[in-house]
Amino acid sequence: MRFRLWRRPEGRAGEWYYCIKHGKVEEGPDCPARDRLGPYATRAEAANALETAKTRNQAWENDPHWNDPGRR
Repeated sequence: MRFRLWRRPEGRAGEWYYCIKHGKVEEGPDCPARDRLGPYATRAEAANALETAKTRNQAWENDPHWNDPGRR
């Protein structure tokens, strides 16, 4: 039988997160960091986390300097 050490997720109450594992907004760090996006200042910002990530990813993909072999 394998035992896993359990660590309390780090963060502060009053911060909002979006848990990608459960698909819900949570106040405080209820889930491990690998399963959440945030922290966000408000519940509304956390609820919009997936759209925010999508928008940022699109901006990075369209950045002309991203993966540009001529820039170092």
